[in-house]
Amino acid sequence: MTRRNQAWAKSPPVGDAGPMLVPCMMLRRGQVCLPGSEGPVVALDAAGAPFDPFDVVDRLRGKFGRLYLVDLDGIERGDPQLDYLQELSRDITLWVDAGVPTAESAIDILVAGAERAVLSTEFLRGPLEVRRAWKLSTDWVFEIEIVPGGGLVASTDWPTRDPLAVVDSVRDVGIGDVVVSPREMDPDWALISRIAASGPTWVDGSFTPAEAPQLRSSGAVGGIFHLNAVLGSPATVPAPKVALAASPRDDEE
Repeated sequence: MTRRNQAWAKSPPVGDAGPMLVPCMMLRRGQVCLPGSEGPVVALDAAGAPFDPFDVVDRLRGKFGRLYLVDLDGIERGDPQLDYLQELSRDITLWVDAGVPTAESAIDILVAGAERAVLSTEFLRGPLEVRRAWKLSTDWVFEIEIVPGGGLVASTDWPTRDPLAVVDSVRDVGIGDVVVSPREMDPDWALISRIAASGPTWVDGSFTPAEAPQLRSSGAVGGIFHLNAVLGSPATVPAPKVALAASPRDDEE
């Protein structure tokens, strides 16, 4: 088996059970967040208190084999919540998107306990960093964010905004798993089918579990959905901008 095919083999093929559904948890300063019209908002339980991320993981464990964690501190401030990643990874398998710009910063996510770290065109500093990352590890997922009109959200270091060209270049390096994240639009299932034809493909962004039939038809191996479908319809408040949460499980120290 070639090195490239070894990496691709890590994701399960689509079988009789259908594509895998993976919950997505956004975390900012230790608080669980959900998408809001003006950005992430803190999710509140029935008592009006923020959800504990460890309690949420306990609810997910056994029902889902993996959690897709969006580390908002890493994305917004370049300061990944490594303590939380380390603790949460003990309870559930993590794929982590922390907005890493370089291969070295992505390695920190893996060392903290993530099974896979997400490399994204929006944050990663171009194809050179993809090749550097591959030399350091094979434990990567690559994300492309699509906006209305089919364009790609990408840093200025990327020479093209063509999603198919970028996916081909990444898979040529050796990274197989690609996450397609539609932004402010429904999934383009025709595009997803074309990407899925060349390797394992996941659908994120606006995807919901109700679209599982389209997911199967497209040939994608899985879909990533926000926690609304698991938590019900929790109340929300604007996410804090200044106050920092305590380190995870300080009360157990």
